Amino acid sequence: MTTVADIQRALIARGYDVGRTGADNITGRATMAAIRKFQADRNLPVKYPGTVGPITLAALGLAADKPPEPGVAVDELVPPWVALARTKIGLHEKLNNKTLRDWLKSDGNTLGDPAVLPWCGDFMETVIAVTLPGEPLPANPYWALNWREFGQPIDIVALGAVAAFQREGGGHIGMIAGHESGYFHVLGGNQSNAVIITKIAKTRLSGPLRWPMTYSLPSEALPMRAIEATVSTNEA
Repeated sequence: MTTVADIQRALIARGYDVGRTGADNITGRATMAAIRKFQADRNLPVKYPGTVGPITLAALGLAADKPPEPGVAVDELVPPWVALARTKIGLHEKLNNKTLRDWLKSDGNTLGDPAVLPWCGDFMETVIAVTLPGEPLPANPYWALNWREFGQPIDIVALGAVAAFQREGGGHIGMIAGHESGYFHVLGGNQSNAVIITKIAKTRLSGPLRWPMTYSLPSEALPMRAIEATVSTNEA
């Protein structure tokens, strides 16, 4: 199975800098920049530079018959920040503390220990900063409600749309993974102390859904589909 480290080693072998920690199996900003440069240097016909699919794997000399990890090679319809976030599902702030802390600082910034501090904003900052290095981030991205000014508003429910929610004592930030009547399916951090998909009432949405400025706007809304998931009422 192709890993991030496999991709990093292939880039290093071709003279690309993936960061001071080398093939650390973490998709950080330096690795994403190296992928983008490699794709540009080879003039690879990829729809979303910085994501890795069959074309880039073949150019790196990685076996096409080795299925990549989720989020390493992504379907072109899945925004890269969603693909990266999916690979972190299940990480718990206490049970997987070191793994989670190391990843949250992989973009060069972090709020701190997720077992002590509210980290939904740190999670969102990391997935956006790593996969969209040129995207402007909100002032103090660790404060969830500041994401109401992120990017640009969109008027459809799209996969990966950034959603800020009101909660008692503050706010919460996550990304849209789906929706049904009355609820968004939200993929985010600090949801039951972990990275999971949970249901949040649409009435709690604070401001319009948002979309990055540096990524093409979605043209199709997600269809409604019910899922089995816990309904979250307060993500503190």
